[in-house]
Amino acid sequence: MNQYETRVEVLGPWSLATSRAFWEGFAPSALMAQPASTTGLRSVFCVEGDWRRAEVVVTQQDDQAHIAVRGDGDPDAAVAQVRRFLSLDVDARGWPEVARRDPVIADAQRRLPGLRPCGFHSPYEAAAWAVLSQRVRIVQAAALRADLVARFGADGAFPAPAALRGADLDLPGRKPEYLRAVADAALEGRLDAAALRLSDPDVAVRSVREIQGLGPFAAELVVLRGANAPDALPRHERRVEAEIAERYGPGRDLTEVAEAWRPFRTWAVVHLRALREQRTHEIAGPGTDG
Repeated sequence: MNQYETRVEVLGPWSLATSRAFWEGFAPSALMAQPASTTGLRSVFCVEGDWRRAEVVVTQQDDQAHIAVRGDGDPDAAVAQVRRFLSLDVDARGWPEVARRDPVIADAQRRLPGLRPCGFHSPYEAAAWAVLSQRVRIVQAAALRADLVARFGADGAFPAPAALRGADLDLPGRKPEYLRAVADAALEGRLDAAALRLSDPDVAVRSVREIQGLGPFAAELVVLRGANAPDALPRHERRVEAEIAERYGPGRDLTEVAEAWRPFRTWAVVHLRALREQRTHEIAGPGTDG
């Protein structure tokens, strides 16, 4: 098993504590079980390309991230993937300037200091989650995902595409068919995170929509939160539209408002969504499915 450690400079605001709190509430990418007092962020995933299991521990010291990975695959690829799904590869020195242009985003940055959008481990996992969460509640989708990990995963990691492709999937509706299509697309390189990030977001979304079972909302999820593209907009997200109406006034258009957010439009949307989720849970109270 390979072991590799490195330190990388994170450009712009970053708080591992804020980011970890955000991701621990993000059911699809649930972290490995760890005590609340554990230092740093821990997770387990399959490395894109060779799809071998990797464990990671990330800690912060000032503006540097210490990344320690263990696994059988390419450690450099694993580190690059960690940096991508934690948004540590983004030069965010211009992010505070967005706050100066938009008081709503300024408020979000104050309330979520140092948050960097944490995405799915890979576009493949995002696509699989999109299929699992179709027409079911989030808690049900999370249970389906946990069962797949337990039955076909690699010691806590979501099943690699080949394992998912060959699994006997006892799932409702057309989910087995769609998951196999997602696995095939990953094995064919059609869900490669680096390629999706390099593409124009609209072009990337159209490409992902060609995968059976992935509609417009799912394709946007794959690009914005799977490849973790920093500057794109969701076009099929009702909750974002509701947040824009509440924060900026009725009748305001997302595209118009988002011009002030460039080149961090995805980041701004994630911050607004995170604040909305905070308010929802505060209103619903603990122990409810808000």
